[in-house]
Amino acid sequence: MCTLLTIETSTPVCSCALSRNGEILINKENYEGRSHASQVGLFVHEIMEYAREQYIQLDAIAVSSGPGSYTGLRIGVSEAKGLSYGLDIPLIAIPTARIMASIMSGRADEDTLLCPMIDARRMEVYATFFDCSLRVVRETSADIVEKGSYNDLLEERKIIFFGNGAEKCRSVITHHNALFFDDIHPLASGMVPLAEKAFADKMFVDVAYFEPFYLKEFVATIPKNKVIDVKS
Repeated sequence: MCTLLTIETSTPVCSCALSRNGEILINKENYEGRSHASQVGLFVHEIMEYAREQYIQLDAIAVSSGPGSYTGLRIGVSEAKGLSYGLDIPLIAIPTARIMASIMSGRADEDTLLCPMIDARRMEVYATFFDCSLRVVRETSADIVEKGSYNDLLEERKIIFFGNGAEKCRSVITHHNALFFDDIHPLASGMVPLAEKAFADKMFVDVAYFEPFYLKEFVATIPKNKVIDVKS
């Protein structure tokens, strides 16, 4: 078993946790959004202060690897890489969708599929399909959800849709086998079982070269009210 610091910043929820042998020692969560840059540093500082006071030595850092918010992922991964490098301990990367599916798996029937949905934009989501053993049935893709989406899978069995991208799809995905669960977020505390298994299997990533899984490239835009019309 091991002592881990886990970091999750892929959605508007920012969270960090300290665990030892599967027990959560400290869990920090903020649901306000758009404050990851300040919150993750504060959370990590509080956790590291506690670890020093209790003479706890970390074995690894685990971070959510995406997809999700471009800015959120950059913040979380940068923090995790800095800690891993500075403390000279391994870095573990856990896919965001797998974290969400792991949190949800205990609530579903054995023959039900799990579909964590991460909000992209408009009617687009990052969707992955798992069975209840967390085997990937369909890899993550950026989907524009419309009437009839996923009907091929829904004809075969029930699917639970959840995550911050699922709510906007509720009125469009109306198949009788479609189920929706609210308030399921990727959380640092939910990463612990997956991170512990990765640690036991020595599934580490290269600190120097690791990058989050963005799925799509970031495109910067200029808000309309910030456009300056320069006339010659």
